Amino acid sequence: QVQLVESGGGLVQPGGSLRLSCAASRSISSINVMGWYRQAPGKQRELVARINVGGSTNCADSMKGRFTISRDNAKNTVYLQMNSLKPEDTAVYYCSAVVVLEANEYWGQGTQVTVSS
Repeated sequence: QVQLVESGGGLVQPGGSLRLSCAASRSISSINVMGWYRQAPGKQRELVARINVGGSTNCADSMKGRFTISRDNAKNTVYLQMNSLKPEDTAVYYCSAVVVLEANEYWGQGTQVTVSS
C-alpha cells in the first residue's frame, strides 16, 4: 500500500508559478514510477509528467519547458514545478504511484490549481 498526499495547489495569476508536492507513505525508491496527472472540468484525466525510480522523466508536450518533475528520495516526495502558468492549466492535479510488483497504481486525493487574474 502507498498513501499519497498532494499539497501546494492554489490560486495563481497567469504567468505565475507553483510547486506541487506529493508525499508518499513509504520509500519512493520502492515505487517504479511516480507521476502527476490533471483533470479539468468536463475533461478526461491527462498525464502531466512522470519520473521513474532511476530518475528518468517524461513530460506531456504541451507542458514541456514549463513544468518539471523531480524527486527527493530522502523525503519520499515528488515535486512538480510549474512555471509560466496559463488559464488552461486550471485543473485538479493528482499524484500517482505505480508499483509493478504489487500490480497496482495508487492515487492521491488531488490538489486544485486555478490560474486566473
